Amino acid sequence: MAGAQSTLDVAKFLQQLEFTPFHRRILILSCLVTFFDGLDFSLISYTLPYIRDEMHLSDAMMGNVSSAAFLGQMIGSLVGSYIADVLGRRPVILACTALSALFTFITGFAQTPETLMVLRFLGGLTIGGLLAPAWALNIEAMPAGKRATAVTVIMLGFSAGASAAGPITNIFAPAAGLYGQHLSALSILPAPGWHLVFFICGALTVALALVLQFTLPESARWMVAKSRPRALIMPLLSRFDPGVDLSRYEHFHLSDERRSGASDSPLSKFGELFKGWLAFITPLIWLAYFCSSFAIYLKTSFGVLFLEKLGISVQNATWISSFGGLVGAVAGVFLLMLTEKRGPAGIALAPLLAIPFLLLVGFGIILDGALFVPVIFIGTILVGAGHAGVISITSVYYPSGVRSTGGGWASFMAKFAAVAAPLIGSRLFLADRQAVLDGYLFSAACLLGIIVCLLALAQFARRLHAGREQTLLTEPEAEAASAA
Repeated sequence: MAGAQSTLDVAKFLQQLEFTPFHRRILILSCLVTFFDGLDFSLISYTLPYIRDEMHLSDAMMGNVSSAAFLGQMIGSLVGSYIADVLGRRPVILACTALSALFTFITGFAQTPETLMVLRFLGGLTIGGLLAPAWALNIEAMPAGKRATAVTVIMLGFSAGASAAGPITNIFAPAAGLYGQHLSALSILPAPGWHLVFFICGALTVALALVLQFTLPESARWMVAKSRPRALIMPLLSRFDPGVDLSRYEHFHLSDERRSGASDSPLSKFGELFKGWLAFITPLIWLAYFCSSFAIYLKTSFGVLFLEKLGISVQNATWISSFGGLVGAVAGVFLLMLTEKRGPAGIALAPLLAIPFLLLVGFGIILDGALFVPVIFIGTILVGAGHAGVISITSVYYPSGVRSTGGGWASFMAKFAAVAAPLIGSRLFLADRQAVLDGYLFSAACLLGIIVCLLALAQFARRLHAGREQTLLTEPEAEAASAA
């Protein structure tokens, strides 16, 4: 009995906490990480019209430039998530943030499409590498009922950063006449304009990387799952609730997770993603995320160019896309707050509502009327809210030992769509006004795919939770007997 008393159920300890200042700190730091990564990643979308004019890019070349970053994200999502499950969430987030800052700054020196593609590929590697570890860090820290919402909040940071890229571009990209005479005198810098946007954002991300070095914690759940020393786990748990005396505990376990049989080999961790009901859940997450990513990245890559083809100026289209994306991310947070306890089926509400708005544009029903801009704006919000909801569930069903790997593989599969969206979009949906309308119709079809996947996923998620609840009824007794 004494042995049982000296063992702390870390899962129960964390789940029963209220939302503490330490939770808030983790969430704010994660939001800052994703804000600057969203900013750095999305700069290419808003600066692309200026880069096109300066470098004389064809439609196909613009698609290649956009896809380079997505290809980098695809590879980075696997590498970063795997390392985070082996070495920890903190070192991966720190390294990827610093490298993202570096590659963003250097992009400002690009003078050719080929250089631009290489730098955007490298930047995509770092951004793809840190998202799954950031998701895992928050899921593993938050109290019960707030995990998916926490992921949506930190991806709100990404969306806010992506949206901020638009106004920053509007301020600095057309400003060559204002700043050119001063900055062009420095021989190391190219003439400003879109280049200046990358310099500024890269420098800001460097500052964040320095702050994180002294403030970002590791995941307590991950440390327990990896059997890290008590001396490392105890201080971290105490920061969640300094008023609780944890000194009597000598051992730690996670009662809400089965013991992962995965070694540190990539193949073993991949196999864990298909154990039990996860064999159905994992493919459905991948497919839902794929469909959502195609719709969102088609908008992200060419939303400004689409609206330009439909008669809106580049700067006005930039404001619409930026603000609509930000409001969509906020809407995603409220959606998850209302639906998290109801499972993934609740997330389907956003894409269901978005489909009619996309169809109104795609069929050309409101193009010449006063409703055109409101319909575009509301559709953008709903597509973004649905995407935020899908992202929020990509890691919640996995054990801590492979949680980052689960999120990384989901991101990897989704990036097939992210790579395909600009490649296909540049060839099929940019030629003329009718091609743009076809792009909106195709996006509506993607949203239908999301709905089907989420409804099926909800059924298997219930069965997974029922199995884990049964485990919770028997495992504590087994643990106590073993300790005694």
